Amino acid sequence: MIRKKEGFQGQRMIVIPRNILSRKCAREAALTPLYITDIGYYPKALFHHRKRAQGAEQHILIYCVEGKGSITLKKDVHAIQAGDCFLLPRKWAHEYTADESDPWTIYWAHFQGTSADGIVQAAVSAWNGHRIFLPHSPERIQLFERIYQQLQRGYRDENLVWSNMNFWSFLSSCIYPDFTQPGKPSQQHDAIDQCIDYMNKHLDKMLTLQQMAQAVNLSQSHFSYLFKNNTGFSPIEYFNQLKVQKACQHLLFTQSRIKEIAAQLGMEDPYYFSRMFTKVMGVSPNQYRERKF
Repeated sequence: MIRKKEGFQGQRMIVIPRNILSRKCAREAALTPLYITDIGYYPKALFHHRKRAQGAEQHILIYCVEGKGSITLKKDVHAIQAGDCFLLPRKWAHEYTADESDPWTIYWAHFQGTSADGIVQAAVSAWNGHRIFLPHSPERIQLFERIYQQLQRGYRDENLVWSNMNFWSFLSSCIYPDFTQPGKPSQQHDAIDQCIDYMNKHLDKMLTLQQMAQAVNLSQSHFSYLFKNNTGFSPIEYFNQLKVQKACQHLLFTQSRIKEIAAQLGMEDPYYFSRMFTKVMGVSPNQYRERKF
Protein backbone atom coordinates (compact mmCIF):
# COMPACT_ATOMS: atom_id res chain seq x y z
CA MET A 1 0.00 0.00 0.00
CA ILE A 2 1.29 3.45 -0.94
CA ARG A 3 1.54 5.87 1.99
CA LYS A 4 2.78 9.46 1.97
CA LYS A 5 3.42 11.99 4.72
CA GLU A 6 3.47 14.82 2.18
CA GLY A 7 4.24 15.58 -1.45
CA PHE A 8 0.76 16.27 -2.84
CA GLN A 9 0.16 18.38 -5.93
CA GLY A 10 -0.78 21.90 -4.85
CA GLN A 11 0.23 21.36 -1.23
CA ARG A 12 1.47 24.25 0.90
CA MET A 13 3.30 23.93 4.19
CA ILE A 14 5.34 26.09 6.56
CA VAL A 15 7.46 24.61 9.33
CA ILE A 16 8.56 27.36 11.70
CA PRO A 17 12.31 26.98 12.34
CA ARG A 18 12.81 25.44 15.76
CA ASN A 19 15.31 28.12 16.76
CA ILE A 20 12.59 30.73 16.08
CA LEU A 21 10.19 28.77 18.29
CA SER A 22 12.66 28.48 21.15
CA ARG A 23 14.17 31.96 20.83
CA LYS A 24 10.99 33.94 20.18
CA CYS A 25 7.69 32.09 20.48
CA ALA A 26 8.49 30.28 23.72
CA ARG A 27 9.94 33.40 25.36
CA GLU A 28 8.10 36.52 24.22
CA ALA A 29 5.06 37.38 26.33
CA ALA A 30 2.77 38.10 23.36
CA LEU A 31 3.49 34.69 21.85
CA THR A 32 4.00 32.21 24.68
CA PRO A 33 0.28 31.53 25.40
CA LEU A 34 -0.38 30.14 21.90
CA TYR A 35 1.74 29.80 18.80
CA ILE A 36 1.80 27.84 15.55
CA THR A 37 4.73 25.48 14.98
CA ASP A 38 3.65 24.06 11.59
CA ILE A 39 0.82 24.95 9.24
CA GLY A 40 -0.36 23.80 5.84
CA TYR A 41 -2.92 22.81 3.23
CA TYR A 42 -3.09 19.44 1.46
CA PRO A 43 -5.54 19.26 -1.49
CA LYS A 44 -6.88 15.85 -2.55
CA ALA A 45 -4.12 14.20 -0.53
CA LEU A 46 -4.23 10.72 -2.05
CA PHE A 47 -2.33 8.15 0.07
CA HIS A 48 -1.81 10.69 2.87
CA HIS A 49 -0.96 8.81 6.05
CA ARG A 50 0.72 9.55 9.38
CA LYS A 51 1.16 7.37 12.44
CA ARG A 52 2.66 8.58 15.71
CA ALA A 53 2.76 5.88 18.36
CA GLN A 54 3.78 8.42 21.02
CA GLY A 55 1.74 11.29 19.62
CA ALA A 56 3.18 14.66 18.61
CA GLU A 57 4.86 17.26 20.78
CA GLN A 58 2.20 19.76 19.72
CA HIS A 59 -1.58 19.74 19.49
CA ILE A 60 -2.82 19.15 15.93
CA LEU A 61 -5.91 20.59 14.25
CA ILE A 62 -7.17 18.96 11.04
CA TYR A 63 -10.02 20.65 9.16
CA CYS A 64 -11.41 18.62 6.25
CA VAL A 65 -13.17 20.70 3.58
CA GLU A 66 -13.53 18.03 0.86
CA GLY A 67 -13.31 14.26 0.56
CA LYS A 68 -12.96 11.70 3.31
CA GLY A 69 -10.45 10.16 5.67
CA SER A 70 -10.15 8.54 9.06
CA ILE A 71 -8.45 9.39 12.33
CA THR A 72 -7.58 6.87 15.02
CA LEU A 73 -7.06 8.42 18.43
CA LYS A 74 -6.06 6.06 21.22
CA LYS A 75 -7.54 3.12 19.27
CA ASP A 76 -10.88 4.89 18.66
CA VAL A 77 -11.50 5.21 14.91
CA HIS A 78 -13.32 8.30 13.61
CA ALA A 79 -14.59 8.57 10.04
CA ILE A 80 -13.88 12.06 8.72
CA GLN A 81 -15.83 13.82 5.98
CA ALA A 82 -16.10 17.32 4.52
CA GLY A 83 -16.86 19.86 7.25
CA ASP A 84 -15.30 17.89 10.10
CA CYS A 85 -12.75 19.58 12.31
CA PHE A 86 -10.69 17.34 14.59
CA LEU A 87 -8.26 18.06 17.44
CA LEU A 88 -5.52 15.62 18.37
CA PRO A 89 -4.08 16.43 21.81
CA ARG A 90 -0.31 16.43 22.15
CA LYS A 91 1.34 13.17 23.15
CA TRP A 92 -1.80 11.14 22.34
CA ALA A 93 -1.11 8.13 20.11
CA HIS A 94 -2.80 8.62 16.76
CA GLU A 95 -2.95 7.62 13.14
CA TYR A 96 -4.71 9.29 10.24
CA THR A 97 -5.17 8.53 6.59
CA ALA A 98 -6.96 9.87 3.53
CA ASP A 99 -9.66 7.79 1.84
CA GLU A 100 -8.30 6.12 -1.31
CA SER A 101 -11.40 6.64 -3.46
CA ASP A 102 -12.20 10.17 -2.25
CA PRO A 103 -9.06 11.58 -0.58
CA TRP A 104 -9.51 14.48 1.76
CA THR A 105 -8.53 18.09 1.30
CA ILE A 106 -7.40 19.45 4.66
CA TYR A 107 -6.22 22.61 6.34
CA TRP A 108 -4.04 21.74 9.31
CA ALA A 109 -1.90 23.29 12.00
CA HIS A 110 0.32 22.17 14.86
CA PHE A 111 0.32 24.50 17.86
CA GLN A 112 1.51 24.78 21.43
CA GLY A 113 1.94 27.35 24.21
CA THR A 114 1.09 27.85 27.85
CA SER A 115 -2.62 28.19 27.05
CA ALA A 116 -2.75 25.45 24.41
CA ASP A 117 -3.72 22.61 26.77
CA GLY A 118 -6.56 24.68 28.19
CA ILE A 119 -7.80 25.61 24.72
CA VAL A 120 -7.92 21.97 23.65
CA GLN A 121 -9.72 21.04 26.87
CA ALA A 122 -12.26 23.81 26.22
CA ALA A 123 -12.82 22.49 22.69
CA VAL A 124 -13.28 18.90 23.83
CA SER A 125 -15.76 20.10 26.46
CA ALA A 126 -17.69 22.28 23.99
CA TRP A 127 -17.75 19.53 21.34
CA ASN A 128 -18.34 16.64 23.74
CA GLY A 129 -15.42 14.94 22.03
CA HIS A 130 -12.56 15.68 19.68
CA ARG A 131 -14.58 16.40 16.53
CA ILE A 132 -17.10 18.97 15.40
CA PHE A 133 -18.91 19.56 12.10
CA LEU A 134 -18.36 23.14 10.95
CA PRO A 135 -20.83 24.84 8.61
CA HIS A 136 -19.00 26.23 5.58
CA SER A 137 -17.55 29.65 6.35
CA PRO A 138 -15.55 31.59 3.72
CA GLU A 139 -14.43 33.91 6.52
CA ARG A 140 -12.79 31.04 8.41
CA ILE A 141 -10.88 29.88 5.32
CA GLN A 142 -9.85 33.45 4.48
CA LEU A 143 -8.53 33.93 8.01
CA PHE A 144 -6.45 30.73 7.74
CA GLU A 145 -5.08 31.93 4.39
CA ARG A 146 -4.12 35.33 5.83
CA ILE A 147 -2.32 33.66 8.73
CA TYR A 148 -0.45 31.41 6.30
CA GLN A 149 0.45 34.27 3.96
CA GLN A 150 1.78 36.40 6.80
CA LEU A 151 4.02 33.59 8.07
CA GLN A 152 5.18 33.09 4.50
CA ARG A 153 6.63 36.60 4.68
CA GLY A 154 9.14 35.56 7.32
CA TYR A 155 9.59 35.61 11.05
CA ARG A 156 9.82 39.25 12.04
CA ASP A 157 8.25 39.89 15.42
CA GLU A 158 5.33 41.69 13.78
CA ASN A 159 4.59 38.74 11.49
CA LEU A 160 4.73 36.21 14.31
CA VAL A 161 2.59 38.24 16.69
CA TRP A 162 -0.02 39.14 14.06
CA SER A 163 -0.30 35.57 12.78
CA ASN A 164 -0.57 33.98 16.19
CA MET A 165 -3.01 36.58 17.52
CA ASN A 166 -5.24 35.77 14.57
CA PHE A 167 -4.79 32.05 15.18
CA TRP A 168 -6.70 32.61 18.45
CA SER A 169 -9.60 33.89 16.31
CA PHE A 170 -9.34 30.97 13.92
CA LEU A 171 -9.47 28.48 16.78
CA SER A 172 -12.39 30.35 18.34
CA SER A 173 -14.34 30.10 15.08
CA CYS A 174 -13.77 26.34 15.13
CA ILE A 175 -14.50 25.76 18.80
CA TYR A 176 -17.57 28.02 18.96
CA PRO A 177 -18.84 28.23 15.36
CA ASP A 178 -22.29 29.51 16.33
CA PHE A 179 -20.77 32.63 17.88
CA THR A 180 -19.54 33.65 14.42
CA GLN A 181 -23.16 33.67 13.24
CA PRO A 182 -25.02 36.17 15.47
CA GLY A 183 -28.64 35.28 16.00
CA LYS A 184 -28.10 31.58 15.24
CA PRO A 185 -27.50 29.91 18.61
CA SER A 186 -26.75 26.20 18.76
CA GLN A 187 -29.46 23.85 19.93
CA GLN A 188 -27.42 23.02 23.01
CA HIS A 189 -27.41 26.62 24.18
CA ASP A 190 -30.66 27.74 22.55
CA ALA A 191 -32.71 28.14 25.73
CA ILE A 192 -29.84 29.80 27.57
CA ASP A 193 -29.16 32.28 24.76
CA GLN A 194 -32.88 33.06 24.48
CA CYS A 195 -33.00 33.78 28.19
CA ILE A 196 -29.91 36.02 28.08
CA ASP A 197 -31.57 37.99 25.27
CA TYR A 198 -34.69 38.19 27.44
CA MET A 199 -32.61 39.45 30.37
CA ASN A 200 -30.94 42.13 28.26
CA LYS A 201 -34.33 43.39 27.07
CA HIS A 202 -35.59 43.67 30.65
CA LEU A 203 -32.69 45.21 32.54
CA ASP A 204 -35.13 47.85 33.80
CA LYS A 205 -37.09 45.15 35.62
CA MET A 206 -36.50 42.89 38.62
CA LEU A 207 -37.14 39.57 36.95
CA THR A 208 -37.93 36.50 39.03
CA LEU A 209 -36.65 33.00 38.36
CA GLN A 210 -40.21 32.00 37.46
CA GLN A 211 -40.44 34.74 34.80
CA MET A 212 -37.12 33.70 33.26
CA ALA A 213 -38.09 30.03 33.14
CA GLN A 214 -41.48 30.85 31.61
CA ALA A 215 -39.77 32.95 28.93
CA VAL A 216 -38.07 29.82 27.59
CA ASN A 217 -40.89 27.37 28.41
CA LEU A 218 -38.98 25.37 31.02
CA SER A 219 -39.66 24.41 34.60
CA GLN A 220 -37.78 26.48 37.17
CA SER A 221 -35.70 23.54 38.39
CA HIS A 222 -34.69 22.34 34.91
CA PHE A 223 -34.03 25.89 33.74
CA SER A 224 -31.83 26.61 36.78
CA TYR A 225 -29.85 23.43 36.21
CA LEU A 226 -29.32 24.12 32.49
CA PHE A 227 -28.36 27.74 33.07
CA LYS A 228 -25.86 27.02 35.85
CA ASN A 229 -24.39 24.10 33.90
CA ASN A 230 -23.86 26.23 30.77
CA THR A 231 -22.77 29.56 32.26
CA GLY A 232 -21.34 28.69 35.66
CA PHE A 233 -23.74 31.15 37.32
CA SER A 234 -27.29 31.02 38.61
CA PRO A 235 -29.83 32.91 36.44
CA ILE A 236 -30.32 35.66 39.05
CA GLU A 237 -26.57 36.07 39.52
CA TYR A 238 -26.07 36.34 35.77
CA PHE A 239 -28.91 38.85 35.48
CA ASN A 240 -27.34 40.98 38.19
CA GLN A 241 -24.02 40.91 36.33
CA LEU A 242 -25.77 42.23 33.21
CA LYS A 243 -27.35 44.98 35.28
CA VAL A 244 -23.96 45.94 36.70
CA GLN A 245 -22.45 45.93 33.21
CA LYS A 246 -25.11 48.42 32.11
CA ALA A 247 -24.59 50.43 35.30
CA CYS A 248 -20.88 50.75 34.47
CA GLN A 249 -21.77 52.36 31.16
CA HIS A 250 -24.06 54.85 32.88
CA LEU A 251 -21.39 55.68 35.46
CA LEU A 252 -18.70 56.32 32.86
CA PHE A 253 -20.71 57.93 30.07
CA THR A 254 -23.49 59.89 31.81
CA GLN A 255 -23.88 62.30 34.69
CA SER A 256 -26.82 60.39 36.15
CA ARG A 257 -26.88 60.09 39.92
CA ILE A 258 -26.56 56.71 41.60
CA LYS A 259 -30.23 56.83 42.55
CA GLU A 260 -31.23 57.50 38.95
CA ILE A 261 -29.08 54.68 37.59
CA ALA A 262 -30.55 52.27 40.13
CA ALA A 263 -34.07 53.28 39.07
CA GLN A 264 -33.24 52.75 35.39
CA LEU A 265 -32.20 49.21 36.32
CA GLY A 266 -35.42 48.49 38.17
CA MET A 267 -34.09 49.01 41.71
CA GLU A 268 -35.91 51.46 43.92
CA ASP A 269 -33.40 51.12 46.76
CA PRO A 270 -30.08 52.77 45.76
CA TYR A 271 -28.36 51.19 48.76
CA TYR A 272 -29.30 47.72 47.55
CA PHE A 273 -27.98 48.67 44.11
CA SER A 274 -24.69 49.91 45.60
CA ARG A 275 -24.21 46.70 47.58
CA MET A 276 -24.89 44.58 44.52
CA PHE A 277 -22.53 46.67 42.38
CA THR A 278 -19.77 46.44 44.97
CA LYS A 279 -20.20 42.68 45.28
CA VAL A 280 -19.81 42.21 41.53
CA MET A 281 -17.15 44.83 40.75
CA GLY A 282 -15.19 44.91 44.00
CA VAL A 283 -15.54 48.72 44.25
CA SER A 284 -18.45 51.02 44.96
CA PRO A 285 -20.30 52.86 42.16
CA ASN A 286 -18.69 56.16 43.20
CA GLN A 287 -15.23 54.63 43.23
CA TYR A 288 -15.86 53.14 39.80
CA ARG A 289 -17.02 56.50 38.43
CA GLU A 290 -13.96 58.23 39.86
CA ARG A 291 -11.81 55.28 38.74
CA LYS A 292 -10.29 54.85 42.17
CA PHE A 293 -9.38 51.23 41.65
